[in-house]
Amino acid sequence: MNELTTDLKLLHEETLNNLRSSKANNTLRAYNSDFKDFRFFCSKHGLNSLPTEPKIVSLYLTHLSKQSKISTLKRRLVSISMVHKFKGHYLDTKHPIIVENLMGIRRVKGSIQNGKKPLLIKYLKLIINVINEQEKEEIKKLRDKSIILIGFGGGFRRTELMSIDYEDLEFVPEGLKITIKKSKTDQFGEGMIKGLPYFTNKIYCPVTNLKQWLEISKIKSGPIFRRFSKGLSLSDKRLTDQSVVLLLKYYLRLAGIENKNFSGHSLRSGFATVAAESGADERSIMAMTGHKTTQMVRRYIKEANIFKYNALNKIKI
Repeated sequence: MNELTTDLKLLHEETLNNLRSSKANNTLRAYNSDFKDFRFFCSKHGLNSLPTEPKIVSLYLTHLSKQSKISTLKRRLVSISMVHKFKGHYLDTKHPIIVENLMGIRRVKGSIQNGKKPLLIKYLKLIINVINEQEKEEIKKLRDKSIILIGFGGGFRRTELMSIDYEDLEFVPEGLKITIKKSKTDQFGEGMIKGLPYFTNKIYCPVTNLKQWLEISKIKSGPIFRRFSKGLSLSDKRLTDQSVVLLLKYYLRLAGIENKNFSGHSLRSGFATVAAESGADERSIMAMTGHKTTQMVRRYIKEANIFKYNALNKIKI
């Protein structure tokens, strides 16, 4: 009997480990961060956070709705549910008190999403121009230009961009193939290959700039985007995904562009928006960005064509 109990306990622990392993580390950190806020709310009001019950979750969502967007509420609900699952507890997130409360909150607040600004071509060129004008070492300028141009040209998430290794690159006559080993929507590591063709204008060409960066940095293996230690010494340490945001905002400011509403995601959304403006269909955009559903891509296309297919254009005054 004791052996059976021990076996079941081990199976239970392995099952919980499997559940944790099904999610990326960044996702798990986000779950824990969200749940920390829920735990603080429960502690403050003398309520149980783990395990909890639908009524308490509903109260928390109402509390949260005073200063947060609907998307934030939905994310917190998922996080609370997943933490319960990881700990072996069940939480009914489809309970009417949760579902109907969310519906009511959505009616009162609305559910429009105010996303970050996409980095359009005019901004991209201004950034590259301002980098070229800087009185700093060529090796640093080439690294920063490559990060921004590859990020934009490949429609990369910032985590994907910073995860690229030299071994993931293949230069071909048409341009560059980049293998993405794992991404947010590819948790099982099936991978995908992105193809970046050469641009006619070499100043803004992602492939040309990356080639120059690899030549001057002499990188032959490991991370392609690395930190500089003191002076011009290039370390073997990979830049963090936060570096994308910091670089983008820094050069936007130098270019005289208000940078408040830009983020690391602006490179990815910028690619999708510009591609849509240029007539690319949703399938070809998704093939580059790696989106699994058309919902977000169609939003980019809709925003890109807001003036192009505007009914007001048909009115002659």
